[in-house]
Formats: sequence, C-alpha cells, structure tokens
Amino acid sequence: MSEPVLEVDDLVKHFPVKVGAVVKRTVGHVRAVDGVSFALNKGETLGIVGESGCGKSTLAQVLMRLEPPTSGSVRFHGEDIFARRGAELRALRRQMQIVLQDPYTSLNPRMTVADIVGEPFEIHPEVAPKGERRAKVQELLDVVGLNPDFVNRYPHQFSGGQRQRIGIARALALRPEIIVCDEPVSALDVSIQAQVMNLLGNLQREFGLSYIFIAHDLSVVRHLSDRVGVMYLGKMVELGTEQEIYTRASHPYTQALLSAVPVPDPSVREGRKRIRLTGDVPSPVDPPSGCRFRTRCWKATDICATEEPPLVTRPSGHHPSACHHASEEYLLPT
Repeated sequence: MSEPVLEVDDLVKHFPVKVGAVVKRTVGHVRAVDGVSFALNKGETLGIVGESGCGKSTLAQVLMRLEPPTSGSVRFHGEDIFARRGAELRALRRQMQIVLQDPYTSLNPRMTVADIVGEPFEIHPEVAPKGERRAKVQELLDVVGLNPDFVNRYPHQFSGGQRQRIGIARALALRPEIIVCDEPVSALDVSIQAQVMNLLGNLQREFGLSYIFIAHDLSVVRHLSDRVGVMYLGKMVELGTEQEIYTRASHPYTQALLSAVPVPDPSVREGRKRIRLTGDVPSPVDPPSGCRFRTRCWKATDICATEEPPLVTRPSGHHPSACHHASEEYLLPT
C-alpha cells in the first residue's frame, strides 16, 4: 500500500458568518476544516475520528467537491481535483463515490431500487448500455447481499441495514477507486453495524477499493482501518497506523478518547486510567490561540497558548502528533 491515490495538502474550508436583514456583512468565519493534510494509499482504509462538530463530514464534502474549498489542494493520482471542469470532472465523479450517513434520507422515497442503483448509469451511459442496466443492478444487489428480485421495491419497504446496502450498491455501480464512507453505520443497530462493516471489508478485498472511513465510534474504526487520523476542531491532531493510535496514542485528546472505550477484559479494565475532559469544546468561529485543545488539556503550558504545534513525529513517539508535550501511553490491549 505504497502508491497514493489521493493526496490532501493543507485543506481549508471556512464558512462565512453573516449578519443583517437587508445588507448582509461578514462578521466572522466558521473554521470547519483548517489545514488538514494526509495521503490515501491504494487499497487502504484511512479512518477519520473525532467528536461531533470537529469537521469530519465537511472534510468529506470538500473531498467529493460537494463544497468548494477555501484553500489547499486535493490531488487524485497527482492531478488537482479542484482544477477539473466539465467532462474531466464527470470522469472524476466515476472514480470517487460516497456512502452517506443516514440510509433513511439518502435514498429518494419515490424511486424504486432499480432507479436508485441504476441512476449512475443514466449519468454515465458509457458504463452500461440501456439494455444491460437492469441486469447490472441485479448483479450489484447480489454483491451487497440483497435479493436481486427486490429491484421493483421502494426504500420504505426495507430495513435500515438493507437501505444502507442499497446505498453501497449505488456507490459501487461505476466501479470507483475511492469510496468516502461518512459515518455509514452510526444510524444502525449494533448487529447490523457488524454486517455492514464485514460487507465493506469484503468489497474492498474483491474490488481493490480505497476507503476514507469517517466515524465517531472508535471500536468501529479500529475494525476496518489500516491508518487512523484524529480530528479536533478542524485540525488533524494525530495520524498513525491502527496499532500506533490504539495502543501507543501520544496526543492528550486521543488518549482521552481511548480511555473511554469499553474493554471487555476485567483484568485490563481495572488497571486503566480514565481521562475525564473538563470544559466545553471551543467555538470554531473563535478557536483558541496556539493549540486548540489547550483549554481542555491537563498538559497545557505557556507554549501551548502561543505556538501552534505542527503535526510531526516527535522525539518521544513513532508517528505524527500535534502536541508540544506528546508522550506515548499504552491504553488498549493489542
């Protein structure tokens, strides 16, 4: 997994805050994504975790060009996706697809499964001639574990897990290289979550897919991810392999998140230290100076307020961490 298919460099997305009933003026910006950089390798799953409101879903929307960036670049096989227009952009759409969070609202209730899963073929008719589309839809339903005879049913006739499988089938229709999964199992029951996660893993091995998997459930991310990035208030604060993040986390925020993960082994659970964060998450309109986590961090010193820590590998660690006082702690069993 050494060949990067997607390279994100200093990506920024700010939303203006406007006031005024007639003449609107900008009084500030919501810094939803504020300088995020990473690479996604071929056949890899990169998990993105963090609290609600940290910018995970906004990052997904910018990567998919559903929102324009404020600055920064995203390169697909070395080419800037924000420079693409017209036919070039349509070709890019084939290679990057998304599975949305809520299977209840991401499917049109007035369309049959045949229309929903077959819609990408209407937009990209070169992929499947008209006479072959129904057969291809049935094939996709079979791939995701649904009865091919369900093509004439409507979304309301399916359970939540089945609807999410329909969404996955739609994302697979054009045989993309990258699928962005924006919290695809958060609205599902635990048993159904496991089924969908196993399905995603099987599809990745079968089709050579690369995933960006966004979630707030750390145990779900660990199950599927090769590498994990931790976001806080629009920033990537730690990035490493699954083993590095879950067993040797070095950023205080990551350590606090992992300390709250339930561990079934009583002997391990009794010896763990629970880290309880105090205070509220600062506003993304006016984030703290220096390190954005310092207002809730027990390690904070004067340098944390004046100097923003870059995401680099520290002398005391084995992977990048955006903390002046990063130190690895063994939190979860291997």
